[in-house]
Amino acid sequence: MHTTPQPDPGTPAAAAAPIAVRLSGVSKSFGSKPAVAELSLTLHAGEVFAFLGPNGAGKTTTLKMTTGLLRPDRGTVEVCGARLDAGDPGAKQPIAYVPDQPFVYEKLTGQEFIEFTRTMYGVPREVAAARLAELSRRLDMEDFLDRLCETYSHGMKQKVALAAALVHAPRVLVVDEPMVGLDPRTARITRDIFRELAEAGGTVFMSTHTLDIAELLADRIGIIHRGRLVALGTLAELRRQAATDGRLEDVFLRLTEEAAPG
Repeated sequence: MHTTPQPDPGTPAAAAAPIAVRLSGVSKSFGSKPAVAELSLTLHAGEVFAFLGPNGAGKTTTLKMTTGLLRPDRGTVEVCGARLDAGDPGAKQPIAYVPDQPFVYEKLTGQEFIEFTRTMYGVPREVAAARLAELSRRLDMEDFLDRLCETYSHGMKQKVALAAALVHAPRVLVVDEPMVGLDPRTARITRDIFRELAEAGGTVFMSTHTLDIAELLADRIGIIHRGRLVALGTLAELRRQAATDGRLEDVFLRLTEEAAPG
């Protein structure tokens, strides 16, 4: 049995908010293997959106198309009203991306890497310095920012990558497995930062396998399975679709099982 996502009215606040991300009929294949098929999805300013799915479902491919790192075979991607394939060099300016394996330049210090990011986005030095000071304090980075990134643990790299993404105050923050490698305190602070960004009118597009985080943080949730969107809505709406009052884990398992072929 294949499950069809219900219409996406969103919450009343989301419905009235500006559209931050619009994917329209997006498909992407790698060779003969389809990764994402005819995906249409709208995210609004002011929301944290959790994107869930089994391994290989198409989550990371979707996130990379949203940032412009991958170009869809078919369909269009718009971020803050600009199409990423329209040749506008400023179309990616509102976006920040933190991948599941945080990328930093090993031979730079954390401070130098964030400075490199600042210059790429054209953030005034004094503005970036104030933002970094606050992020460094909250993420507890003061003790290692002046060390080479090659000496960092995964968690340290994750913190620096997140700070680099936030230093230009993105309107759309795209994060893939953001809590992996973070200690409980930093994970809590990171959740707070995501919520603050949304409350300030930004959008967080978050892929995660940590269903407790999605249940706690997300305003809306999308579930992708075998490259197709099989569920979309608030947790309450997904519970109705799955016919269960259980936790998100129960909802997720039921909806992905129903969507499996056979």
